[in-house]
Amino acid sequence: MKYLLYACLAYSASCFSQDMPVAQHAVSAVNANKTLLTDIELAGSQLVAVGKHGVVITSSDAQSWQQASVPTQVLLTAVDFYNSDLGWACGHDATIINTVDAGKTWQLQQSLPNMDKPCLDILFTSEKHGYAVGAYGMFFETNDGGEHWQKRFLDSLLFEDDRDYLNDLKENDPEGYEVETASILPHFNRIVKAGERLILAGEMGLMAESVDNGQTWQRLEEIYMGSFFTFASTADQGGEDIVAGLRGNIFTRQADSDQWQQIPHSNYATVNSAINYNNEWLLFANSGVIFHIKNDQLSEEQMADGKSLLDGVVFQNKLIMASENGIKVKELNP
Repeated sequence: MKYLLYACLAYSASCFSQDMPVAQHAVSAVNANKTLLTDIELAGSQLVAVGKHGVVITSSDAQSWQQASVPTQVLLTAVDFYNSDLGWACGHDATIINTVDAGKTWQLQQSLPNMDKPCLDILFTSEKHGYAVGAYGMFFETNDGGEHWQKRFLDSLLFEDDRDYLNDLKENDPEGYEVETASILPHFNRIVKAGERLILAGEMGLMAESVDNGQTWQRLEEIYMGSFFTFASTADQGGEDIVAGLRGNIFTRQADSDQWQQIPHSNYATVNSAINYNNEWLLFANSGVIFHIKNDQLSEEQMADGKSLLDGVVFQNKLIMASENGIKVKELNP
């Protein structure tokens, strides 16, 4: 589902009826917790999930959900909270919204419908400093809490031939240069903070690392040519990195190693996100699949309805998941 969702976002402006004016507020829905939800986060003791038609829902008990006031109707694809009150979400049309009250109300910070590109992930490393990334190398940065977003082109992630080609265009065909830079980079699907590192993961096996809080970026070794949709890490605690994506491809790397190891299994469900709970990786995938990985051993769990799982968090000893048809709740073993 996530793969199809990203493809839809990247290539069609009409996906999920996203031709509504962004100035309008999110559609009020009686069953907002049963619509397409793409991401879920904890804001202190509050759950916040985002999704279709600008829907943002909050809950303090994972049972009753309230729809927030949101100044957009675009599909929201990601949400990130820096602390219990301060958060951001992003989505179609490079839309970025902000909350200062744990997700109850939101303000519009950016909407660029003419760009016709979705933002696919958002991350803040401080109250003021943040990043929003997305289709075709979209990369925005802010140093003032999102009041202003600056677009950046990460030319360090280009292949050498592409860099030479662009340098020639920049000198001889400035208009062509602008056109090419709008699409020459792969989609950036995920940006995460892993200890002192920032990590980008994306299309065509892209993984990139920054060790200076995003000022410069370097490609990591290519280990797979398909799309990655998630990257997570416990390496700063002596654990490991994990990256996963299309067709169930999952790789891990120990904190003291440069070598990636592929986790063998036979399920081709695309992995959308990953979290670590009690020293075990939980990976949320299409077709209602949850992969469990502990000590490099993989087991699978199948949700009964087979609906794609986009993300999940652990809350009050329950696994609360955002799926293609709303919130899913699963009891966890003590």
